Order: sequence, then C-alpha cells, then structure tokens
Amino acid sequence: MLYYETDVITPIVARVFKVESITRGTHNDYYLALYKGRLYGDSRDAHVRLSKDLESYKITPLFRLADVNSTGSGAVTGGYQNITHEIILVPSSETPKPSNPLVNLILFVLTIFSVLFAGALHTYTGPIPDSLSGFLFSLLSALPSGIPFAISLMAILLAHEFGHYLAARYHGTKVTLPYFLPFPFSLFGTMGAFIRLQEAPRNKRVLLDIGFAGPLAGLVVAIPVLLYGLSLSTVEPVSVPVGQSILLEGNSILYLLAKFAIFGQFLPAPESYGGLPPLIYWIRYYFTSQPLPLGGVDVWIHPIAWAGWAGLLVTALNLIPAGQLDGGHVIYVLLGRRARLLLPIILGGLILLGFFWSGWWIGQY
Repeated sequence: MLYYETDVITPIVARVFKVESITRGTHNDYYLALYKGRLYGDSRDAHVRLSKDLESYKITPLFRLADVNSTGSGAVTGGYQNITHEIILVPSSETPKPSNPLVNLILFVLTIFSVLFAGALHTYTGPIPDSLSGFLFSLLSALPSGIPFAISLMAILLAHEFGHYLAARYHGTKVTLPYFLPFPFSLFGTMGAFIRLQEAPRNKRVLLDIGFAGPLAGLVVAIPVLLYGLSLSTVEPVSVPVGQSILLEGNSILYLLAKFAIFGQFLPAPESYGGLPPLIYWIRYYFTSQPLPLGGVDVWIHPIAWAGWAGLLVTALNLIPAGQLDGGHVIYVLLGRRARLLLPIILGGLILLGFFWSGWWIGQY
C-alpha cells in the first residue's frame, strides 16, 4: 500500500472539503484515509478537481454520503446542510492495458454471419434435406433472405452497446470497444454483446449515465424498426398444421401497443374471451401467455419486426434490477446499499411467475 502523507494530502483535500475528522487506514484496510466533513459546492465538480490534484500521487478519491440527520437532507443549520460527507482515498489502480481491437472486429464479423444464418432460418420455407450437408447448402443458398433481419438486429445491438461506450467516453471513463457474441443456429444468432469498463466510474452519476445510455439508445432504434417491420407484416389466423409446429413470440405492453398502433386491435385476438371480461383476459395473458390463441388471429411477423421484437426482449432483460445487468447498475445508483434488499424480492417474483410461464425464468440468468 502506498505511504500516505497527511501533511501533504490533507491540504489538497481541504481545497474542496471542510475537514472535520480524519481516519488513517491500516495495512488491513482497503483505503489510505477517510475524511468526514462537508463538501464545498457541487460534488461532481469537486470530484473532478480533487481527482486531478491527486493523480500524481496515484491516489483515487471516492465520495460517499455518510449520514443524514432527522431534519432531512434539505434542512440548513448555521449555514451548512445537515449532511455529513465522506471522502475515501484509495490507491489508484494500474493503468489498464489497451484492448486488441482485432478481437472485437473478428467477433463482430462472426456475429454478423451468425445472425445472417438465424435470419435465413427464420425465413426458410423450402424442404428440409435429409443430410447435414444438404441442410447447410440449402441454408447458404437462402442466406441473402436473412439480410433484413441481420441488419435490423445488428443496428439495435450496435446502438445499445455504443450508447454505453459513448457515455463512458463522454465522462472520461476508460472502456473497451463492444465484444459481440455469436451464437450460431439459435433464434437470434447471437447472445448479445458487452463492453468492459477498464476503471471504476468516478461517481454514481456517471455510472447511472453509462448504465442507462445503452437501453435508451437501443430502444430509440428498436421501436422504429419494430413499427416498420409490423407495417410489413400480416394478420392471419393462428393454426398449427398437422405434423408441424409454430413459434409464437411473447407479448409485452410495448409490443402490444405497437401492434395496436399498426393494426388497430389488440393481438393476438382470441376466438372468444371464454366468458371473462376483456381486461381480466389480457392481464392473465400478459403474465402467463395462456391460453394459446389457437383459432384466433395474430401478426405473422416480418423478419424486420422479429428483429425489433428481439430488441425489446434484450432491453427488458437488461433492465431487470439485479446483479451486473444495466438495471442492476441503475437501481444501485438510485438506492445504494438498500438495493440488496430488493434482490430476493425480484428473484422470488421471477420464480413465482415462472410457474405460470417458464419464460420468466430467463430473467434469473
């Protein structure tokens, strides 16, 4: 651990902080020193200034709200707010090694081909060959038909990941380029993508911006893609041909409203409500996807609409407020340590809903 010189560092801290007490860290502590007191001015400006002043000492400041007394965070006594702040000084981490962009490029190209295969599988209507070589040849021949799906889905994923990336760069946080994950012969052809922060964000506001920017940017692209794809889709009866199976996409409130905006009705429209009030029917269907709308009508979605639906699914899963998901980061910023109390409730709710529809269990992985 770095040697901490109180006489040198404390005057630097005092430029942005009214120091009331100092606790020096020991060899068993993760910090060099902990200051309690009150900040002068805005915490973001103070953190930027202090970080710059301590950079040459290889020390990183962490800001934390220590205590709020019973008068509330907005009360003022003697010219000071009744809030105690803490500045925790820790040794700076080593400068991260630059990532190899060639790895990102290779994964990106492989993902494009994988998503193309998924799009071709979705649109393929020819006979199923008996041999694997025949199947692959037929799929390669149908590969151009997967282009609309691939372009649409990759645009959504790119927007999502570069939302994170550009937000991190804007705030000066070191970050890698996106790593795309190919998943051949799956529904979407990819397991998504991720970026890796190479250093901790300097405060919770920055973490909130980075965490929220991805889903927001993804939705900005996914919603127009979905609406355009639905405009190319058709509404047809839902039936299962003998000896075959069909894939029915799940519904969300946003997807339900998108179909209503294009077709002027809530879909899938059942053959009958089974004696239930329409509102009760739709609440049951939304949470359980039951009963299957056989005999009714639904959208037979165009590949572009399928990509838009996938974008909504990816965004929804990322916004689950748990763990290292984007929603987990956002809820941590908003609630701090209290966010841990929500995790059992969230997981319990997903497990309970999973008994009605197994798709809810996806949110736990």
